[in-house]
Amino acid sequence: MLKFKTNIHMQTLFGFLLKLRHKMNDLTYTIILMIVSTLVAFLFFFLTGKQSSNIILLYILALILTARYTNGYLYGICSSLIYVIMVNCFFTYPYFRVNFTITGYPISFIIMLAIALTTSAATSHLRIQARLLAEREEMLQKADKEKMRANLLRAISHDLRTPLTSIIGTSATYLESTSLSEEERTILLQHIYDDSTWLLHMVENLLSVTRIQDTETKVKKTEEAVEEVLAEAIERFKKRQPEAKLVVNIPDEFIMVPMDPLLVEQVIMNLLENAWFHSHSKQPTKLYITNEAECVSFHVRDYGIGLPEKKLSTVFDGKATSTTQNVDGHRGMGIGLSICKTIIEAHKGTIYAVNCNPGLEFVFTLPKEE
Repeated sequence: MLKFKTNIHMQTLFGFLLKLRHKMNDLTYTIILMIVSTLVAFLFFFLTGKQSSNIILLYILALILTARYTNGYLYGICSSLIYVIMVNCFFTYPYFRVNFTITGYPISFIIMLAIALTTSAATSHLRIQARLLAEREEMLQKADKEKMRANLLRAISHDLRTPLTSIIGTSATYLESTSLSEEERTILLQHIYDDSTWLLHMVENLLSVTRIQDTETKVKKTEEAVEEVLAEAIERFKKRQPEAKLVVNIPDEFIMVPMDPLLVEQVIMNLLENAWFHSHSKQPTKLYITNEAECVSFHVRDYGIGLPEKKLSTVFDGKATSTTQNVDGHRGMGIGLSICKTIIEAHKGTIYAVNCNPGLEFVFTLPKEE
């Protein structure tokens, strides 16, 4: 029982040393490890009736920790030499004397030296691999960001240029024509208003993605009620599109999810407007929630024309998704869907689209825990 308690105390001491390692340099760490291991060795030595077998194992453990958590081979080699001398001097008869003529002494030194060299070499190799993996991960992240910027620029060139051209052309017609009736003038003003509202929506999307990029794709999450976020998004959608038809299904239970509510509302808004403008269906858009074990899924389904299968995998790449070029080509949702993907991935969730025959369904998930 005493030996078991001693083992627990030793594990606690070495655990404490590992935590302190990050706050020390290599020399300080090596010296403190020597002191602690020697104190524990004396404790073992007197409690076990001066048996040195456990002492050697203890110093081997200290040697492995030294080689593992120090840079280079120097500290491990020096520690192996010092530990062999300590075993010889303090824990081998005659005690407190150095006797290099003891049988097996060179073998002990060679074994400890081999352990130090092997552990140091393995540690150096692991550090090199970890550095290479970190550099590769950083390059992949930069490549993803560059790809996202390129997609956003391509989407902006499509989604902003056409409505601006329409506003300029419509306003010029309104100003220059003197034979327009009052009804025709009202129609032109309505077109200008619609295109201006769409541009405002695009600016909101750009501000949303800029907000995420400024925080290095990390969003500030708070526990929010799904029902409240959904209600706010639907209210904003109805104000912009009062003629849109919408069916909403929400689970009876109260669901709390960590999220940035404004960004998630933006995602819901984008998906609802995408369904309203591009489905070409008179049936109501369906918005419903499913409560799963580890996440909450948001579904936006229309009953329109859907998308070609080959476009499902690229629908979030920032390209225009309008299925017609003449009817509503100025209302391409390329940038909107690209920003939806950026926001959801920043929340550690997933987003995808599937054809439902008829119609198209967008699904995004938010994890319940960080």
